[in-house]
Amino acid sequence: MSIIYVLIPIAILFVCIGLGIFFWAVRSRQFDDLNKEGMSILFDDEKKTIKSKTDTDKQPPQ
Repeated sequence: MSIIYVLIPIAILFVCIGLGIFFWAVRSRQFDDLNKEGMSILFDDEKKTIKSKTDTDKQPPQ
């Protein structure tokens, strides 16, 4: 029964930390555009393909 006196403050502390992180994420606009990152994996990034082509050209022949 005495463990309840320890667990309740720890649970309240975890809830406060979780709420603090949630409100920080909302204030820093982490949830503004949820669809952008999900759609970005469907399209090629031109900068990455250009960089990978130039990197392979600079490698010495084996």
